[in-house]
Amino acid sequence: MKLTAKASLQIQKPVEEVFEAIVNPEIMSKYFISESSGRMESGKELLWEFGDFPGKFPVKVTEVRPNSSVSFVWDDETIVRIILEEQTDKITVVKITEGEKELNEKNLEWCLSNTFGWTNFLDCMKACLEYGINLRKGAFDFMRQ
Repeated sequence: MKLTAKASLQIQKPVEEVFEAIVNPEIMSKYFISESSGRMESGKELLWEFGDFPGKFPVKVTEVRPNSSVSFVWDDETIVRIILEEQTDKITVVKITEGEKELNEKNLEWCLSNTFGWTNFLDCMKACLEYGINLRKGAFDFMRQ
């Protein structure tokens, strides 16, 4: 059995706006990262920083398909795929998968943690795009103590 972290959410915005919020570091810094070394483009290697977790995290963008999908790797074992599905009335469903890993205790913890992480990413993106709220600000301060 293989493990895959999965999360999905409907966002009340057109697919073009949701796509831009994923690939544009200026927008992504309003709900997910604090800094990026660049825009997400196929074949590009980036460094992401998170204000609430120390360090720089390498991200290798494998494929960007405008208004459709973004794929990247940030560990040697898994690929993250973000799929955008345009709905009627300028609504977008965002589906994220990360995996696969063999079933064992360590990887089960990874799957649960990353499923939570991607759900949080989607919640934060929705709050930012629909309401202009940064849900991430201060959310993980307790982990630094």
